[in-house]
Amino acid sequence: MANHKSTIKAHKQNVAKRAHNRELRTRARHALKSVRGAIDSGDSSAAITELRTTVSLLDQLVRKGVIHANTAARYKSRLSHRLQKVSASA
Repeated sequence: MANHKSTIKAHKQNVAKRAHNRELRTRARHALKSVRGAIDSGDSSAAITELRTTVSLLDQLVRKGVIHANTAARYKSRLSHRLQKVSASA
């Protein structure tokens, strides 16, 4: 354990930030899961609205430094391609 006041405070801050980032990543995973479910159900209007909110959430996480920009871009690209496939086949 840390011995100095400043390192004790830094440790407490790291614990709090780690917990907050974990919550945000969990929200992102749930949002991605809901978009995939909407796409798989075939409801394109619901999938589009879910995709918009998920893209917004991913962009927020990139700005906060929780996930890497390329990771968010990969998620968004894959989701939009899945949505286009479903829309084209329907």
